[in-house]
Amino acid sequence: MSDIDSIQLKFSPDSLMGLNIVLGLIMFGVALDLKLDDFYRIRKEPKSVLIGIFSQFLLLPFLTFFLALFLNPPPSIALGMILVSSCPGGNVSNFIVHLSKGRTVLSVTMTAISTVVAIFMTPFNITFWSSYYPGAESLLTDVSLDPVSMLGTVFTLLGIPLILGMFVASNYPHLAEKLRKPFKILSIVFFILFIGIAFKANIDHFLPSIGVIFMPVFIQNAMAFLIGYVSAKSIGVSEENARAVSIEVGIQNSGLGLILIFNFFKGLGGMALIAAWWGIWHIIAGMTLAFFWARRPPPKILVEEISHFMNAEEADDWMDESEKK
Repeated sequence: MSDIDSIQLKFSPDSLMGLNIVLGLIMFGVALDLKLDDFYRIRKEPKSVLIGIFSQFLLLPFLTFFLALFLNPPPSIALGMILVSSCPGGNVSNFIVHLSKGRTVLSVTMTAISTVVAIFMTPFNITFWSSYYPGAESLLTDVSLDPVSMLGTVFTLLGIPLILGMFVASNYPHLAEKLRKPFKILSIVFFILFIGIAFKANIDHFLPSIGVIFMPVFIQNAMAFLIGYVSAKSIGVSEENARAVSIEVGIQNSGLGLILIFNFFKGLGGMALIAAWWGIWHIIAGMTLAFFWARRPPPKILVEEISHFMNAEEADDWMDESEKK
């Protein structure tokens, strides 16, 4: 067993309760932007939504398992990678998709659907892939990995805030409008502060381990963005939609991952360090990708921008000439 496998992070019951509340508030804020129509959009654009969900919950955990086998990190690091890959999309994905000039409405739909799917698929993927990873048996025998109990926890953290937020948005739209922006800002600020405080309390574990966790997170996160984009383009969806799918798959709900680690894995050091670093790194990588794409608008958006300066016929002619070149 590696030294990192035996690390237990300092995380009090009060801290765990605080993280539960913060994640619940984040999900409630996300749900204020959702409508039932977001779930029905799958009938209008089934290809983009389904390839996104497939990439998120089947392809990413599957390829993460084999990436872990290839990299051969300490078992607790591998389990952390598997757990993060099993989580749904993160709450900032819609904002990052907007910055990247991807299709924000598709991102919102995927967030809504993946949150519901995660209630069942997150416990399944964690339990299934963890049980097959070599060297994890000794770690898993010391923890209480109960899929049914995990399902209940995920539903409490994701399902209940989702239902409450959509209820408020549907029945009290003026209240939802007032709450929307403060909830988004405060929940993200609180989450960043929470991660910062947790890092400070465990700095003696984090600093010696950064060299061990940096590359697995970097490679896995890059792979996640690539999986989403390539999968979407392979079935012929638009550039806007491919960007949205890519970011939805690359931005993971690492806050949920941390809660599951402390609830079911006794705060196993390698797992918690991976999830915490993911929570920081995927924002850095996602924003970098968004700014790269923002400078290269998809053709449809480019035509809309050009149309401000010329009529529609001239814009179409310009696009035809560009395609010939």
